[in-house]
Amino acid sequence: MIKFLTTTAVLALAVGGLGVSARAADVKEVQMLHWWTSGGEAAALNVLKQDLSKEGYAWKDVPVAGGGGDAAMTALKAMVAAGNYPTASQMLGYTVLDYAQAGVMGDLTETAKKEGWDKAVPQALQKFSVYNGKWVAVPVNVHSVNWLWINKAVMDKIGGKQPKTFDDLIALLDKAKAAGVVPLALGGQNWQEATMFDSIVMSTGGPEFYKKAFNDLDEASLKSDTMKKSFDNLAKIVKYVDPNFSGRDWNLATAMVIKGDALVQVMGDWAKGEFVAAKKTPDKDYLCYRFPGTEGSVIYNSDMFGMFNVPADRKAAQGALAAATLSKSFQSAFNVVKGSVPARTDVPDTAFDACGKKGMADLKAANADGKLVGSLAQGYGAAPAIANAYKDVVSKFVHGQIKTSDEAVKQLVQAIDDAR
Repeated sequence: MIKFLTTTAVLALAVGGLGVSARAADVKEVQMLHWWTSGGEAAALNVLKQDLSKEGYAWKDVPVAGGGGDAAMTALKAMVAAGNYPTASQMLGYTVLDYAQAGVMGDLTETAKKEGWDKAVPQALQKFSVYNGKWVAVPVNVHSVNWLWINKAVMDKIGGKQPKTFDDLIALLDKAKAAGVVPLALGGQNWQEATMFDSIVMSTGGPEFYKKAFNDLDEASLKSDTMKKSFDNLAKIVKYVDPNFSGRDWNLATAMVIKGDALVQVMGDWAKGEFVAAKKTPDKDYLCYRFPGTEGSVIYNSDMFGMFNVPADRKAAQGALAAATLSKSFQSAFNVVKGSVPARTDVPDTAFDACGKKGMADLKAANADGKLVGSLAQGYGAAPAIANAYKDVVSKFVHGQIKTSDEAVKQLVQAIDDAR
């Protein structure tokens, strides 16, 4: 629950948001709060701006960079507390549900019925975009985090091959180090480190262990030797970063791989948007592999546009934004540029490159096999307070503030208990 809003304040804001005495002409503007500020992200968002422009809607950007979306969510809290609702805000799953519970979200159900969203959008996403039977958010895409992004020229130079196990990956990083290339491009920010740890935990323990530990928050799993081994593996892999990794933005780490200054990045498929923006081609310039030991599983997140309870004269623009976002044409065009895959299952993969086609096929198979699991680092495994506690412990371990894997396990269990 969003603790800064009392029930009385929520009701006052909701009423204030609806307070339009004389119905003025519809406002032909969409106000969007988001954290998409890198080159690939901005190019993807431009697809939506152009689609809405054709319908006569102006676009008002409220971009807030940094922190994997944390800074944007801080700005959103302030806007909502002041009753100054954006048309929509980029949000992650549990945050959508928090605002819906606070009573400040709009109702897109009429648009959803007209457009047939319930049949096209996977149930895993509807869990976060529908609240009490009402559509309150629109999923824009499905990202998955368990990817390796590799510079092919560097891979060829060191005679590397696709790593099938975690030990294979360490051996590959050793080859890069011996060749004088930065083995692992990483940004030393807590959300990046925890995103990588998501993949390490699944690689170490498998999808069922990941689900029990990071979705069900099963204490025995969190305290287990498997979790300790996961931290041991994290300690092994972070030895391959360069000395300047601390605080680096994720897209700058991706740029290291694109330029051939580093061999590999472990990152969600939004990294592919940077390769696309740099006009790089999969299998020719770069390689996309699932993190070794996670093949057949997809650790997912989804960017959603949460729609707020805006005044009546802004609802037409909001409905147009929602319909455009889940249209098949936009879902294809946007996700081709963004690096993600469509949030509806009936979009053909024709326009997608080799990595995009693989991502779509992997999502379909994982969904069918029960191996589509929510990323704890990315806001789909558990509530935001728990995700933040997780990111904090992982980052302290990476940066040496927690010295041993045993201590990391203890602190993780304690931090999650405190955040429940």
